[in-house]
Amino acid sequence: MGDLEIDQPDSAFIQSPQHRPKSSIIIPHGIPLIDLSPVNYQDETITTTTASLSIQGLVKEIGEACKEWGFFQVINHKVPLDKRERIEESARKFFGLSLEEKIKVRRDEVNFLGYFEAEHTKNVRDWKEIYDFNVQQPTFIPPSLEQDFQFKWENRWPQNPPEFREACQEYAEEVEKLAYKLMELIAMSLGLEPNRFRGFFMHNTSNIRLNHYPPCPYPHLALGLGRHKDTGVLTVLAQDDVGGLQVKRKSDGEWIQVKPIFNSFIINVGDMIQVWSNDGYESVEHRVMVNSEKDRLSIPFFLKPALYTDVKPLEELTNDGNPPKYSTINWGKFRSARMQSNFTKSNVDNLQIYDFKLSL
Repeated sequence: MGDLEIDQPDSAFIQSPQHRPKSSIIIPHGIPLIDLSPVNYQDETITTTTASLSIQGLVKEIGEACKEWGFFQVINHKVPLDKRERIEESARKFFGLSLEEKIKVRRDEVNFLGYFEAEHTKNVRDWKEIYDFNVQQPTFIPPSLEQDFQFKWENRWPQNPPEFREACQEYAEEVEKLAYKLMELIAMSLGLEPNRFRGFFMHNTSNIRLNHYPPCPYPHLALGLGRHKDTGVLTVLAQDDVGGLQVKRKSDGEWIQVKPIFNSFIINVGDMIQVWSNDGYESVEHRVMVNSEKDRLSIPFFLKPALYTDVKPLEELTNDGNPPKYSTINWGKFRSARMQSNFTKSNVDNLQIYDFKLSL
């Protein structure tokens, strides 16, 4: 398979804002590592007139990472470590409960949020258990789309552990701030105004998933998660020190092992950015390998737009020489079709953005 591993930097380097990487790609063959120190202490929206040279350099790094990899890691991101540690501890307690206790909040065909086990996924090779919750409650469904949404968007909070809900909500609030800041930087890297994407998330459908991968006695027969691309806008992933994430390198198709870096987040471009950017930034395949000895915990935050959002190539990024490559995708209907397919046995593949590709 030709997997490559990246070296882990010294933790002192990671924690020090003064030591900024000279280049985004500082680890041979690994996904780019980017220091967010230049925007650590800017709570307001970045503006093109106030962007410092250090922020401009950061924008360039992120643009190159999105274009060349579709993935990068960030350090000095301002998400409090204690919030992350608290949700990880709560998740481990929840997954450590008996199955009888966990299935009290099991998802079903009406409400897709909550707990579910690997055998309830469409891909039986996936070796994991999951808990999903929406970041924004309640999720706004406009009247024009209500007939297409015959299911609920209600979080199912377990009673145990007692601190679980609060830990999840506090973490969600912090990581959402990071996602919005990253979207400002991505917008600038595309030559857009920093707040260009913000309006798409007023009634967002963003969610967080707690992934637990138990030790697998037959790692050659299963994957923690099969190869796939993320359908949303942007993913902000926290993973523990066990690792297992692999990214398909665009340059040669090799699967690259992403070795964990303490207190970092792994960021990847989703399908909707690929459409908005008119293929300028591509959503990239990735997968998770299982471990025969250790269990693994990962916590992805999926930034997703409002259900009523019509996603199409942005006018600012298209012209006669670069015409739109996609027809309009209504996010609500696209998301609904994808979620319904989780419970439908079919020989037809899930709806994909290439189904909206225009013939040029």
